[in-house]
Amino acid sequence: MVRGRVLVHLSVVVVILALTITGCGGAGAPTIPPLQTFLIPFENFENSGTGGLVALAGNQSNWNFAAWTVGVWSIIIRVGLAVPVAAFRASFHNIPLQLNDGSWLWSYSVNIVGSIYTAELHASFIPEGVRWTMNISKEGEYEDFTWYYGECDLPATQGFWILKQSPTNATNLLRIDWSRNISAGTHAIRYTNIVPGGPENGGYIDTQYTKGTPYDHIWDLYNKGNDNHTYIEWSSITKEGRVKDFKHFGDNDWHCWDGNRTNVECPS
Repeated sequence: MVRGRVLVHLSVVVVILALTITGCGGAGAPTIPPLQTFLIPFENFENSGTGGLVALAGNQSNWNFAAWTVGVWSIIIRVGLAVPVAAFRASFHNIPLQLNDGSWLWSYSVNIVGSIYTAELHASFIPEGVRWTMNISKEGEYEDFTWYYGECDLPATQGFWILKQSPTNATNLLRIDWSRNISAGTHAIRYTNIVPGGPENGGYIDTQYTKGTPYDHIWDLYNKGNDNHTYIEWSSITKEGRVKDFKHFGDNDWHCWDGNRTNVECPS
């Protein structure tokens, strides 16, 4: 009987310890949402097919116009957000530390074009999800600037990021909304301009990878200043695609290209 009571007590202790270790967000640090939740892979579209220089006229004008429209957003992200994007990329190669309050911290240095930045990615468990905050410092210039923050659900299937413009202009710049179906391998991401009072506030680029046919990528680019949409659909497999833009083409028809970026008649 004594031995039985001891075993019961030991079992209770083990259960309590297990609950203590695995409570408040699980047995370890939350998983950082993948890069596809933060960065649109512009290069996948820009490198699709083969062809020459971008020109809005000629036998590759359909693809070139689509590429030019996408390129405007690409430049904003690659140049204007080079530091936060590089800091996010580097987070996946570092090990987090749990803090006394139960939150987690990834702290590391990033070399960007010869300049060293210190990045601190914080993660705190919230009801049914995780809140993320990225603070970035550059010695002699700024310290602990919250360049972006966001939230996601626990399985990291949907969430958002809010990005600031820069340490010298800490107003909001972009909201990134994202979702993904892990089992299907599909995902969607939208950048929305949220500059307060800006002429392009509300403009966006919405991209979806659907695995559909004949086009597995569906993009919608909205120019708020011109109140105009550019719709692009293309295949990462065949490199074929099509574009629709009323203000550019003067109609609501699709304008197509083949795997070599050459203009072709769209299938009926």
